[in-house]
Amino acid sequence: MLLFLCIPGVLYFAVFFYLPLAGNVIAFQDYQPYLGFKNSPMVGWANFQALVQEPEFWTAVWNTIEISAVQLMLYFPAPIALALFLNSLISTKTRRLMQTIVYLPHFLSWVVVVGMFQQVLGGAGTVTSFLNDHGVGVGNVMNNPDTFFLLITSQAIWKDAGWGAIIFLAAMANIDNSLYESAAMDGANWWRRIWHITLPGIRPVIIMLLILRLGDILTVGFEQILLQRDNVGQEASEVLDTYVYFHGVVDGDWGMSTAAGLMKGVIGFVLIYLANKVAHRLGEQGVYR
Repeated sequence: MLLFLCIPGVLYFAVFFYLPLAGNVIAFQDYQPYLGFKNSPMVGWANFQALVQEPEFWTAVWNTIEISAVQLMLYFPAPIALALFLNSLISTKTRRLMQTIVYLPHFLSWVVVVGMFQQVLGGAGTVTSFLNDHGVGVGNVMNNPDTFFLLITSQAIWKDAGWGAIIFLAAMANIDNSLYESAAMDGANWWRRIWHITLPGIRPVIIMLLILRLGDILTVGFEQILLQRDNVGQEASEVLDTYVYFHGVVDGDWGMSTAAGLMKGVIGFVLIYLANKVAHRLGEQGVYR
């Protein structure tokens, strides 16, 4: 019965994730949609050679790496910090109310989120107007290429930190309360209990999610960046996902865009494999044994 219940999930991944992998053959073809896979001529590694010689590709790669680095330092710890805060609340009603509030932004589309930030931080936004009225000229934050990476990271934190905290709260719920009681009796303050009990208790989960995040390090949010691309310009906002979209879907260069997507997938796989090996060397389970 349990295997029978797994069939819908298996079919979902097979149809929408594994079966489309066959389309990666386009990366080795001069693909023409009206000719299809079978009749499009094979060009070998020509698409990859043309790809690495294109300056726009390396601009997209560098922007993707910079955004990923900023999000790894600021966005990844945010759900952990939020979960620690929520777990420290004594009142159950207050904790549930706060959890509900921080979960809600996750269900908003990026169109709504970007629109809300525009109303707050745009040229005529609420915060911008308030600061300008008090002699602090910050300009239009939404159109500033220099702060674009911080802007999209703050949007991601506001939207998804509450949702990401769920798994850490679940891990904290499995920690034995007697450990906290013993530490409190020995004189450990709040910070010491977190450092010596909570964080070690959720360390396997943190490492597992960190490994998975490294595998997604070249994926930084297609829809979010596409919606704000015109505000800051292509030079500041072009990432691998938008590069694949504009060169493949818009310009019709299917072979080169598929080659870029395939390189991105291979790099993500290698990063997951290496990070998991490092986790095993450190005595952690990682994503798989």
